[in-house]
Amino acid sequence: MQAEFFLSWPDHFSRVIVTVTIEQYDRLAHRHAQYTVQIMSRPVTNRDFLARLQNVMGMDTVYAHFDIIPYMDLYLKYALAAANAAAEEILCYYRGDFEVELKADQTPVTVADRRAEEIIRGILLGEFPDHGFYGEEGGKEQEDADFLWLVDPIDGTKSFVGGYGMFSTQIALMHHGRLVLGVSSAPAAGEIAWAVNGKGALLNDSPVFVSGKTSLSDASVSTGNLQSMAKSDQWARLGRIFAMVNRTRGYGDYYHYHRLAAGQLDAVIESDVNILDIAALSVIVQEAGGIFTDLEGRPPDLQTTSVLAATPGLHATLLGMLNE
Repeated sequence: MQAEFFLSWPDHFSRVIVTVTIEQYDRLAHRHAQYTVQIMSRPVTNRDFLARLQNVMGMDTVYAHFDIIPYMDLYLKYALAAANAAAEEILCYYRGDFEVELKADQTPVTVADRRAEEIIRGILLGEFPDHGFYGEEGGKEQEDADFLWLVDPIDGTKSFVGGYGMFSTQIALMHHGRLVLGVSSAPAAGEIAWAVNGKGALLNDSPVFVSGKTSLSDASVSTGNLQSMAKSDQWARLGRIFAMVNRTRGYGDYYHYHRLAAGQLDAVIESDVNILDIAALSVIVQEAGGIFTDLEGRPPDLQTTSVLAATPGLHATLLGMLNE
């Protein structure tokens, strides 16, 4: 068997599908024949890949052209399907009659929250039963799995209950602690954004990019939840930032992250968030070219409770001012 391959397996994909077109010389027919085979799961080395080919085809000499199709594309397909299915359910209740309960943290929850999460969980774990699931309403399941879905079925339940459209469904995928996929669906506003690591970000099917702003005097900054910051030394520092920027807004929720990713806003600052609120949005902003950390400059993880997201030209300046 003689063949050369130069493969680079993306380190954040634990499994891949390799589709191979093989040209093999048929000595009896005195011609070359072509075959197409699929090898699933990630080969460890090029030699292992060739060995699998030999086992499948039983050939002596192979000339192969192949495409690596990451499972990430499959994960995105079902994340989008789950978001769309949840949107249909949520809109059935929106501005309708339903009971509102208060959870232990005094935040509201409705039947729409629970039904949407059940739908999302059913779709994702139905397709990927070995994955973990962390939902706002149902808690954690198989949280030590290699892949962990992070889901807030209705982020902004107060907005949903109040009958205005500043709510969204957030679906993210974490692999060994690293966020690799995000879907943010705002059905009442008709917006859906998504991103996969290394593939850019899209908003309603169109690629989006953060702005190129580098000067605070030109920048528009939006803030969200700031309760804990208001009680800290950072409050005065935030005031100095406000005095220097071109424009301040308080859009909150999914909306200012979508605007940041689309280049219509230049920075977002929040001091009180849950990772389920912002996990998907962090992937989207970063894939649009932005920088997304907490207020101390750390990348998002399951313990993240604050956000500083901005263009590359502004993030370091804002981080320095908030922590001077």
